[in-house]
Amino acid sequence: MTQGIEKDAVWTLAEQFEGNLKGVSFELLARGRALADKLGTKLVSVLIGEGVSDATLETLIMQGADAVYTVQDSTLKYFVCESYERVLEQLIKTYQPTILLAAATSTGRTLMPYTAVKLHTGLTADCTELDIEADTGNLLQTRPAIGGNIMATIKTPNNRPQMATVRPKSARPLSADPNRKGIITHIPFDAALIAAGTQVKGYRKEESSSLGLEEADIVVSGGRGLKKGENFGLITDLAKRLGAAVGASRDAVDRGWISYPHQVGLSGKTISPKVYIGIGISGAIQHLAGIKTSETIVAINPDPDATLHKIADFGIIGDAFQVIPEIQKRLDAKQGAKHG
Repeated sequence: MTQGIEKDAVWTLAEQFEGNLKGVSFELLARGRALADKLGTKLVSVLIGEGVSDATLETLIMQGADAVYTVQDSTLKYFVCESYERVLEQLIKTYQPTILLAAATSTGRTLMPYTAVKLHTGLTADCTELDIEADTGNLLQTRPAIGGNIMATIKTPNNRPQMATVRPKSARPLSADPNRKGIITHIPFDAALIAAGTQVKGYRKEESSSLGLEEADIVVSGGRGLKKGENFGLITDLAKRLGAAVGASRDAVDRGWISYPHQVGLSGKTISPKVYIGIGISGAIQHLAGIKTSETIVAINPDPDATLHKIADFGIIGDAFQVIPEIQKRLDAKQGAKHG
């Protein structure tokens, strides 16, 4: 179709791999829907790639988009920054969105700054919160600054589109509504936009023996309350028994108890597991921002006034060195009964 073009809309950039939409595409729609509703404008999901069917694109409409603009061609199957930027720049100049959001993935972190420079507009990276300024309609873009110690709110008052990348897992997708109506617009591909000199032959999945924090259904994290690095074995052992990934507070990482890839929070990873267990973690605001979309939060801390207890669904007020062995004992008993 070639109808349904909306100007001054809020755009979100959908991502695909080999014809399938990535989960961040739907997380962004939740962010974009709130902004579009405040502005009284339309929400458009933009998809550049190849082999994504209309049935798949319809799921973007079911989960918040009013329209989908898609440019597809075999030469766009894999992400090449220069080629994707030329396609996206042409779309922006033609249809003039007021806001463009992308995920802070490897794609978004590469494509968005390159596009912002070409368009002479602003970009705020790695946002945790987005809102609309009441008097001006400007996008308020909030992100951590100075090592996560403060939160800065940034505006782009003079140039359009206002551009921002958003941390994956920082918002939950909206529930799918099969009754939502929207228009899918296939925009003709201009072969002259393909950048010469770069050719992607394919992708190879990284092999890793450890469970990734961002994909894990259960995460067990340890903090300063464990007192010393040798005690972090309590966390890794419990995580192993639960089939969970191992996380940590910034304090634990700064003390060298565990490596940075395990850090959860504004200066680490933003996660959204089904169950998050924080042990010996007080709950600094930077850490809470990294776990706020978890479905269930469990806190284990001897301090009843610990901030993590206040937001937890379940709290155990007790010493980790007493509580964890008791949990392990019960897990072992349950496992033994299963095989008995």
